[in-house]
Amino acid sequence: MSAEQLYIDPEACIGCAACMWECPVGAIHDEFDLPAHLEDYKEINAEYFVDNPLEVRDPMRTARRQLPEQRPQLRVAVVGSGPSGCYAVDQLSSITGVEVTLIDMLPTPYGLARSGVAPDHLATKGIAKMFAKIIRRPNVRCLFNIHVGVDITMAELRETHHAVILATGADTDRKLGIDGEDLAGSHSAREFVSWYNGHPDHAGLEPDLSAERVVIIGNGNVALDAARLLVAEPDALRASDMADHAVAALSTSAVREVVVVARRGVADAAYSASEFAALCQLDGVDVVAHPDEIGEDLAADAVAQSFTGRRKLDLARTLPPPETRASTRRIVFRYGLTPESIGGENRVESVTFRRTGADDSVSETLATGLVLRAIGYRSSPMPEVPFDDIAGTIAHDGGRIVADAGDGMYCVGWAKRGPSGVIGTNQVCAAETTEKLLADFRDGKLPEPAHATSHVDDLLAERGTMVVRHDQWLSIDAAELKSGQEAQRPRVKLVSVDDLLGTLNARL
Repeated sequence: MSAEQLYIDPEACIGCAACMWECPVGAIHDEFDLPAHLEDYKEINAEYFVDNPLEVRDPMRTARRQLPEQRPQLRVAVVGSGPSGCYAVDQLSSITGVEVTLIDMLPTPYGLARSGVAPDHLATKGIAKMFAKIIRRPNVRCLFNIHVGVDITMAELRETHHAVILATGADTDRKLGIDGEDLAGSHSAREFVSWYNGHPDHAGLEPDLSAERVVIIGNGNVALDAARLLVAEPDALRASDMADHAVAALSTSAVREVVVVARRGVADAAYSASEFAALCQLDGVDVVAHPDEIGEDLAADAVAQSFTGRRKLDLARTLPPPETRASTRRIVFRYGLTPESIGGENRVESVTFRRTGADDSVSETLATGLVLRAIGYRSSPMPEVPFDDIAGTIAHDGGRIVADAGDGMYCVGWAKRGPSGVIGTNQVCAAETTEKLLADFRDGKLPEPAHATSHVDDLLAERGTMVVRHDQWLSIDAAELKSGQEAQRPRVKLVSVDDLLGTLNARL
């Protein structure tokens, strides 16, 4: 899963359409039936195989996985129900004799598939339909609204399961380390994304949208999502499943310009070429760049010689200069600028940059009322779990948490590899971890649990914890979909834990 998109060799394709039917988000199209906005991808797809010729191999045959006869039952707790957790559940629950307990801190499942994917990318959010089939399997039980470390301890989970997989993601942000970073009006992109997606922890963010310019520091796909939505037309926002409070705020926003700034050059940009290309095709929005910051000299760089590096350079060179004023809203790409400080008395008023690699005397200051820091996520340490502070992930070896945590502890997803890859990357990541878990179980390295899994239910009941089970999540889901239907929208999200749980109380 190293490629940023799926490429299908036109010479090898037999036209059976199996991949089109199997794709859970409907992202694969026949070359003779491409939507107009994807026409360029026919040529891009073919060009990819010039640099990356298909290596034909004999099909790999895999035996159906099964538990050893002497140990026919395996119980695993998966903490975190985002894509990485759901893929781990899929890998395990497809094996006869395996029981999985899926736990999430929120009353709702699917993690970033619900609260991280851009609300206007409804096809991508369709992956939740596949996850829904996984978590409703009879050997999977769901315990949502449960905070591990608060409502139940890690030790108690380990006493009731052979193994625990942590799929807890990356819940905090990397820091710029500059003056003014903590001023009011300076937010992480993670917080902003969670705000417009209706995550209960960030629904009350209230970003200041009263200034005409927003500056985004960092240029990954999250930055591009935020930039696109900041200048989107109100009708486009209402057609998405964006949280109501964000639709209202962005529809009346004063923002007319978003400046996306990165330290490095175009070929090193963190965004994918496909997301950049889609952004450049926005109706009613000028997407511009400074020609002198793109530079012909970058073409000699090793990165620029790669297929994706060349694609990014080619796309950037098609952008008009900043003087272009065809529309009232615009996105400006800046390259080779390092943030020096965020200025303002009590809140953000400006950001000062210097040319990357230049001395401090070469600087530029942009006036703004809102700064979004999109420089990456990282995980937070958990009690009883070893942590790699440099990597910002759980300390592990290929998904097996390091020895001082004891046998039976594993991790997947961003908690394992850091914030990288796309949703599908989690499938490969989960396969690696679950193979290690199953090997340890077959080798007798996982001790038998001291209690039945029902012991967890007893403990939660004694503590008065309200558990949201699978059928109750379906009730929440149905309520949101019904509200969406009434509002002629895909879904109207409930954005506080009280409202989510209140839906269940109203049905009692």
